[in-house]
Amino acid sequence: MTTPTEKIEREKLLHESVRTILHGVGEDPFREGLIDTPKRVTKMFSELLAGYQQDATELLNGALFDIEHSEMVVVSDIEFQSLCEHHMLPFLGKAHVAYVPHRKIVGLSKIPRIVEMYSRRLQVQERMTRQIAETISTLVEPLGVGVITSASHMCSAIRGVKKPDSKMTTTSMLGVFKSDPSIKSDFINQISISKMTD
Repeated sequence: MTTPTEKIEREKLLHESVRTILHGVGEDPFREGLIDTPKRVTKMFSELLAGYQQDATELLNGALFDIEHSEMVVVSDIEFQSLCEHHMLPFLGKAHVAYVPHRKIVGLSKIPRIVEMYSRRLQVQERMTRQIAETISTLVEPLGVGVITSASHMCSAIRGVKKPDSKMTTTSMLGVFKSDPSIKSDFINQISISKMTD
């Protein structure tokens, strides 16, 4: 976690960096419309990258419950926003998370919080998807975890290939989701059903 002194130093560094970028693109960083831009950008980054200040174990906060439930649990359509680490442009989408409990279930709000923690970092979608699955697997110790994410990436929508309607889908399947095709298929079917009932 960041100490107060480190936070001040980082904010100062960000302010200076934003002014350098503004100057580098041919702007006057001290003109009226831009004078407070470094402060605004610093605040924006602290919000968009808040996941670096979070810890999964603390987020879980002991919300594991001894309940006999052996059927799949699915939390679908978890909206997320992240920043691509290659261009620092947003990618936005939805995550679908499922697990098959083994003696314990996790509090409903904790899965979206884990998604939020990993999405609020500089990311690539593939890594984020894997991190969500591995963290739930480690903390909850289920028989298996499945995570599917689908997102639109601004780095390919507004620059480069400029294809605004394209989406990327990534998956991470652990435990029974990897070893048993019927469980993986059931997970995918449940996501499809939730889309039909929207």
